Amino acid sequence: MSDIEIAQQAKMQPIIGLAKEQYGIDAEHLDPFGHYKAKISLEYINSLTDKKDGKLILVTAISPTPAGEGKTTTTVGLGDAMNRLDKKTIICLREPSLGPCFGVKGGAAGGGYSQVVPMEDINLHFTGDFHAIGVAHNLLSALIDNHINHGNVLDIDPRRIQWKRVVDMNDRALRHIVIGMGGPANGYLREDGYDIVVASEVMAILCLATDRADLKERLGRIVIGYKSDRVTPVYARDLNAQGAMAALLKDAIKPNLVQTLENNIAIIHGGPFANIAHGCNTVTATKTALKLADYVVTEAGFGADLGAEKFIDIKCRMSGLKPSAVVLVATIRALKFHGNVAKEDLNTENLAAIEQGFVNLERHYHNITQHYGLPCVVCINHFTFDTDAEIALLQQKCADLGATCIVSKHWATGSAGAETLAQAVIDIVDNREPGFTYVYDENISLWEKIETIATKLYGASKVTANAKVKAHLAEWNADYGKFPICMAKTQMSFSTNPNDKGAPTGHTVEIREVKLANGAGFIVAIAGDIMTMPGLPKVPAAERIDIDDDGRITGLF
Repeated sequence: MSDIEIAQQAKMQPIIGLAKEQYGIDAEHLDPFGHYKAKISLEYINSLTDKKDGKLILVTAISPTPAGEGKTTTTVGLGDAMNRLDKKTIICLREPSLGPCFGVKGGAAGGGYSQVVPMEDINLHFTGDFHAIGVAHNLLSALIDNHINHGNVLDIDPRRIQWKRVVDMNDRALRHIVIGMGGPANGYLREDGYDIVVASEVMAILCLATDRADLKERLGRIVIGYKSDRVTPVYARDLNAQGAMAALLKDAIKPNLVQTLENNIAIIHGGPFANIAHGCNTVTATKTALKLADYVVTEAGFGADLGAEKFIDIKCRMSGLKPSAVVLVATIRALKFHGNVAKEDLNTENLAAIEQGFVNLERHYHNITQHYGLPCVVCINHFTFDTDAEIALLQQKCADLGATCIVSKHWATGSAGAETLAQAVIDIVDNREPGFTYVYDENISLWEKIETIATKLYGASKVTANAKVKAHLAEWNADYGKFPICMAKTQMSFSTNPNDKGAPTGHTVEIREVKLANGAGFIVAIAGDIMTMPGLPKVPAAERIDIDDDGRITGLF
């Protein structure tokens, strides 16, 4: 059966009763969205402050490939398996974006017998969080142009407006547009463009905000552009935008409760891109889960060089979260891909390619254990066409590395297939105090932070940038020097070239642009060709998706 067919056969339990049964949450603290989704109130979350935190486990992966590695599937399978072993566990995931859902990626709710449900709802609109974020973002866009149209008292330079518009769809035609056409009645003529919602700073702000007051303060800090003197920033608070924006996000800030196929509670909340933004679910969701459960399994986007680094250096740095261990997801076919095997040949046994591609896993493991200072379990996410010889080779190479390596079959058999993985993780986190090391010290310069990430984690020999980029960073050091860096680069490689497989070394990382995300509280350093508005492929996933007369959706994943 397909993933969606498995999900549609799930025997879900009403979420209100499940939350009460498993975590003692009374119905009055939940806002239901139908029978199987609910938002949990901030007032209830605040009442948990004095409770002891559970142990936090991060799931990350080797560098992604077109074949997919199953990071979300592993997160769900691990969480279910820990509950199967009578360990009170909640999983925390990001919300899927509609753009990738209809593009190349498809749905993002796990797979096989390790999924969160209702799968269709989670992938299509869910509880409206992304809609609210998009509207809040576009309200600020509208207020900017309205202010200019009515006299521009703030002296905003229309040529230096940094704030685009957003839509939660892959639409390359909107990357660069001209607005205000049709005469003075339609506003001021200027260039503009669209990003996808998950690239919005409002998304990043929602995911890092700790409460409504912090959310509103961060929204007010957004730099929308500059005055005609070219140096004086204009903030969202100058337009009195933060109150209305926060009002639009009054429900979106509340975490969403759903369940796994095995009826274990899961929290899905927020979803910033991992190559453009910091790629983690909300701080509120993670902290709530830590107060409710003894163990929390969460994920960070893409490979450990992007999502895990940002989880450590941005999310943990800002929130005080302390992970106890990391699970590094790898697949036989992904390692063969990094060993230069073509996608169409990945199902054929190839031991030499695994030998060659193993360097990718090795570097990620080294980064996690040496630079993040965290114990790491390697999870081989099993596929039916993996051969015994390939698995044995990978296990031997992991053993030579000193790594615990577990073959997990959660996709095929759910929690039963991940019990060994769960026990290995439990054995680690129960026998160490939570702790880790940042990749860089917050007191070094912004440029030094970029250099540290590129050389330590990516294997680069040097970092370059033009004079304009370096001037921006030097200028920002005075007021924003302690901000962490959010590297925006391809997820497909340690380098900035997506075609560089394995573990390239000696390459140059060129920073072509830097952006101040003042509300989020980090500096975005863009390396390589990164799209903040993706396009659809030649044959988009949308062409496979349909709905019948009974309302049954097909082709979603």
